[in-house]
Amino acid sequence: MKQVTSISLGSSHQNFDFHTYFLGHAMRVRRIGTNGSAKKAVALLQSWQSRSDAIGLGIARDSYSVAGQRYFETDSVMLKGVATRVPVTTGALLQDILQEWAVRHVQTELAHFLTNARVLFVSGKGQYRLASCLSEYTHNLQFADPIVHHGVPKTLHDIHELELYTRGTHMMASWLPQVDVGIKAIQKWADATLLNALKESTVVVAMPHELDLLDQAALEGKVVFSCGVSDARAKVWGDLGIRTIIDAAPSLAGHTLTPATLDAMLIAATGRHGDDLTSDDYLAMLTQEALEPRILHPNGLQRMNRFAFVIHPLSQEYFKKVKPIELLSSVSPPVLMDTLEKAMAYAPPFVYSKITGIRSPNGSEAEGWLISVGGTPKEIMRHSPEFTYRRLLAAADLARGLGAQIMGLGAFTKVVGDAGVTVAKRAPLPITTGNSYSASGALWAAHDAMRRLRLVRAPAKGKRAAFKAMVVGATGAIGSVCARLLATTAQEVYLVSPEPAKLLSLKQSILRDTPDAKLVVSARADTHISEMDMVVTATSGAGKKVLDIMKVKPGCVITDVARPLDLPPEEVAKRPDVLVVESGEILLPGDVSMKNIGLPKNVAYACLAETIVLALEGRFENFTVGREIEWERVRDIYRLGLKHGMQLAAISGVNGEFSDADIAQVRKLALAARAKSSGQNKLASAKKWAGASHGA
Repeated sequence: MKQVTSISLGSSHQNFDFHTYFLGHAMRVRRIGTNGSAKKAVALLQSWQSRSDAIGLGIARDSYSVAGQRYFETDSVMLKGVATRVPVTTGALLQDILQEWAVRHVQTELAHFLTNARVLFVSGKGQYRLASCLSEYTHNLQFADPIVHHGVPKTLHDIHELELYTRGTHMMASWLPQVDVGIKAIQKWADATLLNALKESTVVVAMPHELDLLDQAALEGKVVFSCGVSDARAKVWGDLGIRTIIDAAPSLAGHTLTPATLDAMLIAATGRHGDDLTSDDYLAMLTQEALEPRILHPNGLQRMNRFAFVIHPLSQEYFKKVKPIELLSSVSPPVLMDTLEKAMAYAPPFVYSKITGIRSPNGSEAEGWLISVGGTPKEIMRHSPEFTYRRLLAAADLARGLGAQIMGLGAFTKVVGDAGVTVAKRAPLPITTGNSYSASGALWAAHDAMRRLRLVRAPAKGKRAAFKAMVVGATGAIGSVCARLLATTAQEVYLVSPEPAKLLSLKQSILRDTPDAKLVVSARADTHISEMDMVVTATSGAGKKVLDIMKVKPGCVITDVARPLDLPPEEVAKRPDVLVVESGEILLPGDVSMKNIGLPKNVAYACLAETIVLALEGRFENFTVGREIEWERVRDIYRLGLKHGMQLAAISGVNGEFSDADIAQVRKLALAARAKSSGQNKLASAKKWAGASHGA
């Protein structure tokens, strides 16, 4: 029977002793911890070398490579040399293989799990290969080596800085404070710097013992990437609120085997010295014994995905709500406000608000950031598309740095130029305009409003609903999809756009899919507006008047998807007998926290909700871009929204949420207006008939 001994500087509470068959050999494997005593480790090495076929040394690795240069740990090399009769290994090469495999294993099993994650290495110079592997999936790497090794209150922010630091040529190697402070003050400074780095990270890379002194405040909600996590330690970490443990060390016979132990078992089984082992030997061992990294969820799978969403001011009024600009804007005359509006268009993007508390019924969670760019619609339209592209790409860089895995474009940013296509090609993360869910949400809201008004009869089974619908801005991205959907349900659909050729093409395309649809095309809304029961307005008119609300039929439901709104409050106020809905807002699942965006708590615009749904689902891809929205995308995002607990929010207008009493009042006024109009029409007809009879 082969005898393998693992001597560790770690706790003796994790000792084990078991028998197993490994690579065809009966084997006894024991672990002995020294509770941090190097002296005891020396004694154990001397004692057990005569009773072992191989010894695994569970300490810091004896050597590591950074940027092609090999470095040695003097203390580890010394301990390794104590035993001369049998091979002794720290498992350094095997650790590199296992850790890199763990990264790729996680990305396969939990798609995009580490994509764009904010990763903090407690000590990075000994894990350079792991850092290089992670850099394939995220640029957000940070290393706490200066704090851990020298008490310097600084971190390294990329692999290049780690290379310089390891060579001793980075400024951290000779850092001195700019002011005369005591050692205790520097230590407190260093501790605070480490805690701040932990707070900002989503993934912490550390050996198990490196986290022993950290509390729940530092670790709650984190993903920990480690190597050799015992069941007892995993339970403790779970109690501290750690979401996921990625353990590069596999489990055998109910025990977690560190690279040092596993390497010693391979040496004992093959009878070869550790330095003679090749990558093929490790591959054969791992495949033959079916060993693989472990993904542990101490409190059940609680995945946290991340998103960003771009917003911008819709008017100069926005500047009066942003510190410290509000101080200037509150006393500025219109001329200066115009200048401020122009200047803000050049401002770099900034985080307006963080969004937290989004939780799907299936347990998935999402957090994100609202990133503001400074241009109002007026300024965005005044500049070339490339001007806005550059600002959106800067926002994407900011989003990537925050850890976002997908970014949505809001308001006017999604209609500029080619509607997100160029930005999606050049951005460092996937892009969506949210237009698929905006189209779905618009009709969702319109249907709910018409149902509550009860002015249109429900259709018979298999029949179209007896109402006429108009889509203003029908050739746009959202408008065209709304037109296609309405063509399958409404009795007649009127398509309105100032682009005649596009209208004709759209009509032809819809009839190809829905041959029995009755479609009417028009360049102006007012031509047929008085006949409509439903109007969806989805233009990019930037506040221009697109329809005359005074000509709208009493009881008509208007869903205004445009931003800025096609129907401002002063226009809506003219027709209390018409129900004007501000698009289809979505009620988000969970207890959502974010700054005010003009909507009730937990309510978001449909374009923002699309970005959130994709984050919850882990669909990090360019989803809705360009001016042609795919039917499949609209159906897909609607289905995914329901899956993740999205609901249609209470329909709202320019004055807020519509109550049942509000709806009843609109219905009452609409019926009265219709009755009056009907009476006037009858009177006019009677007079006309009487005049004709008198003439006869």
